[in-house]
Amino acid sequence: MGVSLKDIAARAGVSLSTVSNVVNGYRPVGEETRQRVQSAIDELGYAPNLSARHLRLGRSGIIALAIPEFDNPYFAELAGAAIREAAGLGYTLVMEDTAGAYEREVLMIDNSRRQIFDGLIFSPVAVSREEVLASPPTTPMVLIGEGVYDVPHDHIAIDNIAASHVAVQHLVSLDRYRIAFIGAQAGDHRQSAHLRLRGYREALAGAGLPWDPALAAPTTAFGRADGLLAMRDLLARTQPPDAVFAYNDLVAIGAIRAVVEAGLRIPDDVAVIGIDDIEDGRFSNPTLTTIAPDKEHIGRLAVRRLVARIEGTPVGPPYDVQPPFRLVTRESTLGGRRPIRA
Repeated sequence: MGVSLKDIAARAGVSLSTVSNVVNGYRPVGEETRQRVQSAIDELGYAPNLSARHLRLGRSGIIALAIPEFDNPYFAELAGAAIREAAGLGYTLVMEDTAGAYEREVLMIDNSRRQIFDGLIFSPVAVSREEVLASPPTTPMVLIGEGVYDVPHDHIAIDNIAASHVAVQHLVSLDRYRIAFIGAQAGDHRQSAHLRLRGYREALAGAGLPWDPALAAPTTAFGRADGLLAMRDLLARTQPPDAVFAYNDLVAIGAIRAVVEAGLRIPDDVAVIGIDDIEDGRFSNPTLTTIAPDKEHIGRLAVRRLVARIEGTPVGPPYDVQPPFRLVTRESTLGGRRPIRA
């Protein structure tokens, strides 16, 4: 038979209501009393029934993470951190793949669907700011990524412009002068592709290098095949690039494949850098230099902020958070000879 709250009360020498207050966090309890109750909990091996607790509070104990690319390693690694944090806080996290489709994203912010879970961590791509603003406020939501800005929700996203500056400055430090960008997109100027392109252009200007629109290669998506096709096109030009800043690591890995197919050397002929620091980049040949966002921090912080909103913990008004990132140098930019300039 399991340990009950009554057993804990008897061991700690306190009332049943005091134990309930400690276990459920209903109201403040004196530190000495709280420690006595906690010691009794530890000694008796009490494990709270989280499902029953959530039901008593009118909650499901479920939070959702809606992402646009289920098979993207970046989101998979971020989700792992979020799942671990949610479990530690007594919640179950379920994942929803929107595929970046408008209809699926609208469904995620629709009130009837949101009644299934207590809160939503959402990486929007297709829905507009106005649609997020119009969504019912009954279920807490935390936004991740760059899809929507200026809404009354916590928003967690790296500074894409600053990250792009670091990437391009690294390539410039290697005496690369024809630096391409792969992943240019049409559409909302505040989406991540536009922000990274803007940072790329600003870094070129800061280094005294000209902006050549021909070196901004568009892609239809952000996968390996997209990087492969774009890089093949860049290499076929009369003046191919001597370095590439790719929208993400998947695009960069595709670009590496194209360079190798062309019989060129990395980084001697073409240096390559991406963003995301996915595990694939640590095992590619050559290994990939990248800008590494703190995915563990992003996933855990998103869950902590969401649970605080769900449970009514005083955390202040919604705020924008820019998690840290760092440059991780590997073989795709280091170890080769520097180009000889006339």
